[in-house]
Amino acid sequence: MSGSTKGKEKFHSGFVAIVGRPNVGKSTLINEMIGQKIAIMSDKPQTTRNKIHGVYTKENKQIVFLDTPGIHKPQSKLGDFMVKAAVGTLGEVDAALFLIDASEGLGGGDRFIIEQLKNVKTPVILVMNKIDKIHPEALLPLIAQYSALHDFAEVVPISALQGNNVNTLLDVLTKYLPEGPQYYPADQVTDHPEQFVCAELIREKILHQTREEIPHSIAVSIEDMRVQENGVVSIGAVIFVERDSQKGIVIGKQGALLKEVGRLARRDIELLLGSRVFLELWVKVKKDWRNHDRVLKDLGFRND
Repeated sequence: MSGSTKGKEKFHSGFVAIVGRPNVGKSTLINEMIGQKIAIMSDKPQTTRNKIHGVYTKENKQIVFLDTPGIHKPQSKLGDFMVKAAVGTLGEVDAALFLIDASEGLGGGDRFIIEQLKNVKTPVILVMNKIDKIHPEALLPLIAQYSALHDFAEVVPISALQGNNVNTLLDVLTKYLPEGPQYYPADQVTDHPEQFVCAELIREKILHQTREEIPHSIAVSIEDMRVQENGVVSIGAVIFVERDSQKGIVIGKQGALLKEVGRLARRDIELLLGSRVFLELWVKVKKDWRNHDRVLKDLGFRND
């Protein structure tokens, strides 16, 4: 009787939050772990707005990652939403990854987050990102500096961009997963609908193409998405900005910038969907949309 279950490995599953200051590489890390682009990447801070659920599945485990907005001092209702989303996530998970930029060292932003982590009962793993940018001898003193401020369950140095030590991090996380069900099919990498990911890919291209005054003033809404008889996916998307001057910047001279955004976004969306895509983009002005509750809810930003 005892031999009937021998050799059958139990399945473990759980939810893991990734928290950290803006622009420390959270989206890069989640894309590397999942093995597919589901979170947008930009060198502009605070580009992640909604909690991205990335799903990592192997034979005996499934980890559902929540890539939260960077914790920062909010300056608008949108900023307030982003911070509440990040902090609120910590109470919903089996473990948390506190991601820091090792090349920048300990600063006020990290100290603020550590204060939030002191109220968290779940294990917190300190993940030291961008180790490729520092001398190896600088790592141990930095670990000691952070460890003096909080009792971290583990410390894992990585380079998310280069993929260094990311598999080790996944192995470490497995220790904190309870026995549980497989929440998502093995081939599913996110719980967001395709429309959400498509909108994020379009927004990423705008962030890459525009100047500093644009990034936090834009939102993208997929108005129409359908498969045509020839198999081409037709997508219509509206890019919202706050001012008329920003509309001109996003469109560009003779429409050149918007055309380039569409070309780059279509390429990524075709990889995501595995089919040819016809993409139409429009730019509309919604005055001060970041401070209007109704507009924020219409664009998918909610605190519930």
